[in-house]
Amino acid sequence: MAKTSHISRRDFVTISVGLMGTIIAAVIGLPAIGYLLSPAISKQKTESWVSLGPLENYPINEPTLFSFTQARLNGWEKTVNSFGVYVLRKNQEDVITYSNVCTHLSCRVTWHPDRQLFICPCHDGQFNEQGDVVAGPPPRPLDRYENKIEDGTLFIHVEEA
Repeated sequence: MAKTSHISRRDFVTISVGLMGTIIAAVIGLPAIGYLLSPAISKQKTESWVSLGPLENYPINEPTLFSFTQARLNGWEKTVNSFGVYVLRKNQEDVITYSNVCTHLSCRVTWHPDRQLFICPCHDGQFNEQGDVVAGPPPRPLDRYENKIEDGTLFIHVEEA
């Protein structure tokens, strides 16, 4: 005689309700989990052209500091970063724009017109007017920004990973 397994009505209903509950939870839960986790795991790279204003605001052969802030959404957190850019205008077409962050330990450099140098206050890193290392521990010149001039307005390209 062959054995047949019988399942009681109670067990059938319990298994059916459990299976349906699991399916409903998966249909609702997985998209919700994806929605909550997606900002945290998505890699955002921001880049933009930032206006530094009219070119006439920058005297010829004198490095001039321009500061600006940019907001960035990192996951669910909004952060505002401050940037400093030195603008060295050689003439109407030739403009150099570089960061005011020292390449040694990311301290802020300042222009000293009496010495014709950018000086880092942290470890006495020194850069010339072109941003090249003159003395101290910085491993490379000041970072430069790509720039363009449109209708007399200076723009720099800011890229942040």
